[in-house]
Amino acid sequence: MFDQLLAQKAGKNLSNLREKKPLIHNITNYVVMNYTANALLACGASPVMAHASEEVVEMVSFAGALVLNIGTLTPYWIDSMLRAGKRANELNVPIILDPVGSGATKLRTDSAKKLIDELSISVVRGNASEVLSLAHEGSRTKGVDSVHSVDDAADSALILAKELETTLAITGEVDLITDGERIYRVFNGHELMGFVTGTGCTASVIIGAFLAIDRDPVEATTTALAYFGLAGERAAKTAQAPGSFQVAMLDALYTIDEKQMKEGAKIQSQ
Repeated sequence: MFDQLLAQKAGKNLSNLREKKPLIHNITNYVVMNYTANALLACGASPVMAHASEEVVEMVSFAGALVLNIGTLTPYWIDSMLRAGKRANELNVPIILDPVGSGATKLRTDSAKKLIDELSISVVRGNASEVLSLAHEGSRTKGVDSVHSVDDAADSALILAKELETTLAITGEVDLITDGERIYRVFNGHELMGFVTGTGCTASVIIGAFLAIDRDPVEATTTALAYFGLAGERAAKTAQAPGSFQVAMLDALYTIDEKQMKEGAKIQSQ
């Protein structure tokens, strides 16, 4: 049985987002910069892609949320992320971290952990391996090598969320969201979402938009992922291949309304 109260909140969050049009500051990767900016515009937010260390402190001061994405990483960008993040923490601007490829290389893993150690992160969103690679030595989680799916990662995610003092969103065929106490699963989505580069990165910026208007990180993340997954479902009705699907996703993000969100959200609480 799906959670009707959260489905209603998903619709309300979407309406509030479109009414308030918050600025979302992104320090993100070159691969997805254009598409994620368009996705934010389509959902009703206002995107800015600013990564120069000389301006990020000033820019984040205007933002409703800050999205940090390590997809095309350089040490210079990590410095900018830390500068922006520390100012965001001072101003109580929520931060979303997308640890793209963490666990694959030392630079990515160490950089993601550094951001978590030095900043107060509201939400970390990634796949199972990325998220669980963030466990510090001595963590009580299972090893990343043993994790292959969201379900496999569920028990470890509960422990890790408490250890890192953040909300974790592990996205996959079924999304898992937890702060170590509350647990939600989102069943919205479509298999074509895995054939378009930057889908996960786009999910992260949508979470950022929802966090800008709903400061409960668990419910903001859950409702954002339900909205994003529903957009994938609707896009697949008109597009049967990745190229057209990517465009149809933007159209769906733009056209889904509050009523459709309330009726279509597939959220399950545990």
